[in-house]
Amino acid sequence: MPEERPDTSEPAAKPDSAPEPVASVEDWATRYKYLLADFENYRRRAERERETLTRQVRAGLLREVLPIVEGFRTAQEALAHLPPADPIRKGLELLDREWMTFLKHEGVEPVAAVGRPFRADEAEAVGETGASPEHPAGAIAEVVQQGYRFYGGLLRPAKVIVARDRSAPPGVAGAVAPDGSAEES
Repeated sequence: MPEERPDTSEPAAKPDSAPEPVASVEDWATRYKYLLADFENYRRRAERERETLTRQVRAGLLREVLPIVEGFRTAQEALAHLPPADPIRKGLELLDREWMTFLKHEGVEPVAAVGRPFRADEAEAVGETGASPEHPAGAIAEVVQQGYRFYGGLLRPAKVIVARDRSAPPGVAGAVAPDGSAEES
């Protein structure tokens, strides 16, 4: 009886299936370039998202620190009657410089100052007072609570009292609109 050998020939192709085309080297090079570009775009997007998240976390922490800084400033003002050589006053001044250095290093900037024009996108008008030569109409007459900017965005709006020309009817330059913004003609 002859010995049967296994069939080593290739199986017959199915009539309904077409042979798969072989990708050329150029096709693979093009695919590689697209994949590399997609990965680079992903890397850049992930880096931007990480930076955004980092700024949001830092902004949240800074919002928590601001009341501490303001409480410290209130204490410093309450002890302003102490003589300049008093160690407590010197210590408070040193701490004030450190707080301001910290905030500046973090990119925090105050937004309101007495005498500057009122800007509704940075400050909230909580009151008004009569205009005077030192506080012209439409300018900030008093800062009730300082506001801060952080990397171009508003960390917290300022609360201010705006000077208004009380003799001018609403709609005249320097008058304060009902929403608290300075009107211009």
